[in-house]
Amino acid sequence: MKLATLRTAGQGTTAALATGADAYLALPASDVGELLARADWRDVVREAAGAEKPVVIEAADADYAPLLPRAGKVICCGLNYADHIQEMGRELPLYPTLFAKYADTLVGAADTIEVHGSDRVDWEAELAVVVGSELFRADEDGAAAAIAGYTVANDVSMRDWQNRTLQWFQGKAFDATTPVGPVLITADEAGETFDVVGYVNGDVVQKGNTGTLVFGPAKLLSYISQFTTLRPGDLVLTGTPGGVGMGMTPPRFLNDGDVLTTEITGIGRLENVVRIRPTSTKE
Repeated sequence: MKLATLRTAGQGTTAALATGADAYLALPASDVGELLARADWRDVVREAAGAEKPVVIEAADADYAPLLPRAGKVICCGLNYADHIQEMGRELPLYPTLFAKYADTLVGAADTIEVHGSDRVDWEAELAVVVGSELFRADEDGAAAAIAGYTVANDVSMRDWQNRTLQWFQGKAFDATTPVGPVLITADEAGETFDVVGYVNGDVVQKGNTGTLVFGPAKLLSYISQFTTLRPGDLVLTGTPGGVGMGMTPPRFLNDGDVLTTEITGIGRLENVVRIRPTSTKE
């Protein structure tokens, strides 16, 4: 099944089940994260789908909100594709390189990305994993069983801020700059690997397959769970393939008005206009 968080006119947001006919069935939760927090969420979805008079939302009457607007943890893995590691001039890691974001960074699949105070804005197309049940010190089998599903993300990065120090956090956690969505495809319907493609203004800049990840989804979740508890609705970004702007010769960065598109076959497509807003305050 495919789940989304939709904005509806005059009704706020709702979790919804895609029907495959340009329509959605509203679910009794304000967003997908709230739905996943229920241990019986699959039964809730089935009950809504089998209702005598389901609440149908036409795709034309709603837009995509951030899939998990209140995610308790947003954890990202850097340098996880061999080609991207090589283009950044590094060796294959023994352990995942992790950093965190806040839920404030997340935007919807078609939302405008507004960046204030950076002129080196880069793209990072990624597969993201959505946690479906609590994990703490789990092995890989337990971590795999706890995956609710997968979605599309772009870890938009402000490289000038990122490179100010050895810690990446400040260049990765700008508010409202990380698009996620448009839907979650549940793990039982997903394939084992995914093609991840990134575009700028329609031109392909990134293309990779998650089969080449150094640390796959279950391994990542297992590793993270050794030091922090993962809970339903938490989000883990798995890293980006080669082709980021900073790795190009000469480096290329996003300009005001560029269209950033992120696509994963079988899940969906993000398409976000990027607005670069100068700041009047010298940093």
